[in-house]
Amino acid sequence: MEASRMKIVYAAAERAGRRSPSRVGIAFVDGTGVLHVKLEALPVSGELRIVDYTPAAEAPGASVQQRAGQRELVAPSE
Repeated sequence: MEASRMKIVYAAAERAGRRSPSRVGIAFVDGTGVLHVKLEALPVSGELRIVDYTPAAEAPGASVQQRAGQRELVAPSE
């Protein structure tokens, strides 16, 4: 499956006053554009973040989870 269709699913958890991502599953877009999500756990908060999968080889020194979690879980400024 091509990487552009693959997604990683994270749950946002509040730990020590900071949002921290926890990987809870995967998702992918099929040929008709439908998003399929496979969860291994359910978030207590009910909040999920689905981010594009990025192969680790594209960003040396950072894991996929770290990059995706930092990018998506930043609280919007008001």
